Amino acid sequence: MNILFIMYDQLRFDYLSCAGHPHLHTPNFDRVAAKGLRFTNAYVQSPICGASRMSFYTGRYASSHGAQWNGFPLRVGEQTMGDHLRKLGMDCWLLGKTHMKADADGMARLGLSPDSQIGARQAECGFDAWVRDDGLWAYGPDGFYDEKRSPYNEYLKAKGYEGDNPWADFANAGLDGEAIASGWIFRNADKPANIREEDSETPWLTDQTLAFMDQSSRQERGPWCAHVSYIKPHWPYIVPAPYHAMFGHNHVPAAKRHEVELEDPHPVYGAYTENRIAQAFQKDEVRRKVIPAYMGLIKQCDDQLGRILDYLDETGQINDTMIVLTSDHGDYLGDHWLGEKDLFHEQSVKIPLIIFDPRAEADATRGTTCDALVESIDLAATFIEAAGGKVPDHIVEGRSLQPWLHGQTPDWREFAISEYDYSATPQAVKLGLEPKDARLFMVFDGRFKMMHAEGGMRPMLFDLEADPDEFVDLAKTGDHQAVIDRLYGYLAAWGRRCSQRVTRSDDDIKAMRGKSLRRGVLPFLADGSEVPEELVQRYLGTTQQTYLPTDDEAC
Repeated sequence: MNILFIMYDQLRFDYLSCAGHPHLHTPNFDRVAAKGLRFTNAYVQSPICGASRMSFYTGRYASSHGAQWNGFPLRVGEQTMGDHLRKLGMDCWLLGKTHMKADADGMARLGLSPDSQIGARQAECGFDAWVRDDGLWAYGPDGFYDEKRSPYNEYLKAKGYEGDNPWADFANAGLDGEAIASGWIFRNADKPANIREEDSETPWLTDQTLAFMDQSSRQERGPWCAHVSYIKPHWPYIVPAPYHAMFGHNHVPAAKRHEVELEDPHPVYGAYTENRIAQAFQKDEVRRKVIPAYMGLIKQCDDQLGRILDYLDETGQINDTMIVLTSDHGDYLGDHWLGEKDLFHEQSVKIPLIIFDPRAEADATRGTTCDALVESIDLAATFIEAAGGKVPDHIVEGRSLQPWLHGQTPDWREFAISEYDYSATPQAVKLGLEPKDARLFMVFDGRFKMMHAEGGMRPMLFDLEADPDEFVDLAKTGDHQAVIDRLYGYLAAWGRRCSQRVTRSDDDIKAMRGKSLRRGVLPFLADGSEVPEELVQRYLGTTQQTYLPTDDEAC
C-alpha cells in the first residue's frame, strides 16, 4: 500500500463543506471523507508552521524534537517518518514545503556532507526530495526570506514570466492599472493574481505530484509515501481568476469575537491582540477582502485534489493508496480579535484530518466521523503500522490511528497537548520575557481547555461545552480551581514522560535484564548461593599459581 500524505498550509478545520461550512463547497475533500474517516478533534502539537511540521514528521512533541519555531533547525539524528518507513521497505518522498531548516552545525560536526544521501535526507526532514519548494519567496532590502533555490520561480521564468522573482510579481500580485498590486497588501486581496491559473502554485505542485505518481507506476517502484505539501491557502491572500470572484462579502461570516475577551485579558493574549496582524483583522474591510480570497484559494486546492483523485481512479491506484488530508495549523481570520495563528483557540490549533484507508478492514468506518482526541504526531505512528511495522514508542510519541480506521475502540488518551515557544517574537519583547519563559502549553481534555504560560502568569481556561466559542476565560474568576488543578495534573504527567531515551526500547531493556550476570558480573554476593551455580562456576576451583606472600614475607 502507498501513502499519499497531503498537507495544506494554514487550512482551517471548518472551511470545508464536509465540516459544515455554509458557503464553501469542497466536493473533493468531501469525496475522500465519504470513502474514509474524518477526525473531528485533531490538534497540532504547535500552532506555528515549522514546529508543527517537525512534530508531524518526527511523531514527537515540540519539546522533544526541539525545533520549536520557524528557522530553528531540527537537530541531526532526530528520526523522522522517512527513517522509520525506509526500514520497512517504503520510500518516502517530499513534494512541496517542509519549512525545515537543516542543522548545519551538527552536520559539520559529524562530517556529513549536504551532497551525500544521508546529508541530503538530514536536510530534508528525512525525505527524498522530488521537488522542495517552501513557497515563501519574499524579498526585501536585505535579500530573500528563503535563501534556497525556488523550483517554482524557475518554472515561471521558463514560462515567460519576467523578473528576478515572478513568485512575488505575478503569482502573488494583481494589477492596479499597470502597477503591481502586491498580495502582501490586504486591500489587493479581491484582485485576480496576474498569472495564468494553470501556472499558479497549487496547479504547479499538482502537476509535480501527477508526474511523480505516473513515473512511480511506470517504473514499478516499491511502495512509497509521498508527502505532497501545498503552500496555499497560506498568505499572501490572493488567487488567480476565476477563483478571485467566486465568493463575496455575503459569504464572509461575522467574526467570532466578544468584548468580554478584552476585559482584563491574559497578558500574552492581550499582547497578541495588539500586534499588526490582529489589528488588521480587527477591521471589517480587511476581513471582507481577505476571506473571499482565502475561500477561493481553498476552492482551487479542492479542484486540484480532484485531479489527483481522478488520476488514482483512472489508473486503479486508488485501491492500494492510503490518502491523508490535513493542515499544519489554522487561521484566526479575525476571530478572537486575532489574525494568523499562534495561540490555542480552535481556529488556530485544531486542524482538518481525513484518512482514506483502502483496505477491507476499514470498510466499517467509511463515510463516518471520529471524535477521539487526536494529535498530529499520531500520523507517523499510523504510517509505520500501515507499512507493516511495530511503532517504536520509545521514539515516536504518537499513537497509531489504525484501530479507529478499522472500527475498533482502543483505550485512548485523556487529553491533548500543544506547545508554543514565542521567544523570538515581538510579543515576548513587549512582555519583557527571557526566552526560557516565553513558552505556552495547551492541555485539552475534550471539554476544558487550559493554556499555561511560563513566567509566573496565570493560566487561561475555557469550557467548550458551555462556551463553544471560547469567549469566557474562566481563570479570571478563581471559581474553577479544581478543574485547573486537574489539568495541571495532566500537564505534570505529560511533562514526566520518557521522551529522550530513544536508543533503547522497552523491549530492549527487558531483554537486557540479567544479561550482565551471564557475562560474569556478579556483585553483592554473600556466599555465591544467591545465583544459579552455572553463573559462579568460573569463579570456583583451584588456582594454578599462587602469588600470595608467605608467612615470613607477610611479617
